[in-house]
Amino acid sequence: MSLGEYQIALGRKEIMKHLKVVSLGIFLLLALACTSTPLHLQTAPVGPDEQVLGPVEGSSTGIMLFQFIPINQNDRFVRAYQRAVATRGGTTRLVDVTMQERWFWAWVLNGSIFHVSGTAVGPKQEK
Repeated sequence: MSLGEYQIALGRKEIMKHLKVVSLGIFLLLALACTSTPLHLQTAPVGPDEQVLGPVEGSSTGIMLFQFIPINQNDRFVRAYQRAVATRGGTTRLVDVTMQERWFWAWVLNGSIFHVSGTAVGPKQEK
């Protein structure tokens, strides 16, 4: 192998090494940037006429097709909350609410999954 061929081979190895590092960095950036920080909302405490029913969760997905056609985008927050309330019968509201959103991308669309979790509260049952 001549000196020129050796330098070319060494250059290719360096380029491949740098490409792997850059690719790993981009992957980590995308993987970590795809989920929001959970947001915990302050809510009124459980009242004397209410009882705790237990933990509940709800999710809803919205999609932007071709980056300008919204599908279920505008009401995904309301639907996620309603689904969380509907998972336990008798629920009138949630306390200790936490919201989080995740994103995903594809060739012709991008989407977001909104997630609500909290503690279900309902009217106190007569004994």
